[in-house]
Amino acid sequence: MITMWKQLMVIIAIALSACAVGLADDAIFSGPQVGDKLVPFKVKGFFEPDAGKELDFVKASAGGPILLVFIHEVNRESLGFARQLTRYSIGVEGLQTGLTWLADDVTEAENNLKRTGHALQRKAPTGISMDGGEGPGVYGLNRNVSLTVLVGKEDRVTANFALVQPSIQADLPRVLEAIAGVTGGTVATLDDLLIVRHPRLQGPLMQLADRDASPEDVDRHATNIETLIKRDETAGKELGRVTSQILSNGTLSKQGTTRAQEYLEKWAQEYGGSASP
Repeated sequence: MITMWKQLMVIIAIALSACAVGLADDAIFSGPQVGDKLVPFKVKGFFEPDAGKELDFVKASAGGPILLVFIHEVNRESLGFARQLTRYSIGVEGLQTGLTWLADDVTEAENNLKRTGHALQRKAPTGISMDGGEGPGVYGLNRNVSLTVLVGKEDRVTANFALVQPSIQADLPRVLEAIAGVTGGTVATLDDLLIVRHPRLQGPLMQLADRDASPEDVDRHATNIETLIKRDETAGKELGRVTSQILSNGTLSKQGTTRAQEYLEKWAQEYGGSASP
């Protein structure tokens, strides 16, 4: 009886081991893992005032909290995720943000950024990899993912996210929690961010809600938004949903300037009734 019991336990152990191996095989890895050293690397700055300059995000952090975002694949999901994340991160005191655009051809990358740069947070330090599409060799980045997101402190990785299909709802909260872990701040939630689902509305609305936007810029973006929603009913519904949510969760004061907040409050009243769930 004891022998049969031992045999059964061995069979169970083998089965569990096989499952563990299967799970490990399915796991996706990209970049240095938790505890690994963050090695300095150089990129070519793209947005002003860093355009054309050699940048080193790791060196610039001086061992402090850092967020590194590597864009492997350019699509709506990866750009939208990167924009939401960096829009938040550049406002976190003491956190070094660095977004690296990976491409085999620097000239082609510059042209792509000229076409799609409006979908990114232009105030986030952004550069084109000087190491080709693979990125820094010692980082071991995986070209089969859309984004690799690293959070670190004291030149060590504290969190690693290899995202094949970046999801704002599923993945962004985990990254925000990791950022709070290195900065010691409060964990931000999606309610603290301006989450816009409509692709044509996202850029203008986030630009309007920029903390540093001038009154003239706010008015210009507001005019573009109102022109858009007159032509696109779904954009109007999304505007109503977003602005109503801002008012209901009490985050209006966090959205841009006082002038921008006036527009957001006005739109919540005008379009909130037609907001989509």
